[in-house]
Amino acid sequence: QVRLADSGGGLVQTGGSLRLSCASAGRTFDPGTIAWFRQAPGKEREFVAAVRWNVDDFFYADSVKGRFTISRDNVKNTMSLQMNNLKPEDTAVYHCAADSSRTIVPYLHANYDYWGQGTQVTVSS
Repeated sequence: QVRLADSGGGLVQTGGSLRLSCASAGRTFDPGTIAWFRQAPGKEREFVAAVRWNVDDFFYADSVKGRFTISRDNVKNTMSLQMNNLKPEDTAVYHCAADSSRTIVPYLHANYDYWGQGTQVTVSS
């Protein structure tokens, strides 16, 4: 069983930056695709960014392109989400996700088998 632990959330002002991290634990971590999703109160879980684990295929939601960067460390088995120029509408609980497949449609949350517990990001105006 793979377990993911995400961290790094917090309170930041509009225009500020945060870096979220996600570490794996449990059995050998060998994902095909990793991603970040977010969920704001009263809203559905929303795709943020994804990347294939061994190929530099990156995917971003239009709302975060140019501001957020997803990355992974294939040696440490960790992944990160660098968030710059944050806006109040970025406020949500952010979850890291992973799946063993290298071919899943990356922006559909139902495709992922493993999830972090979530970390709160709050952007004040």
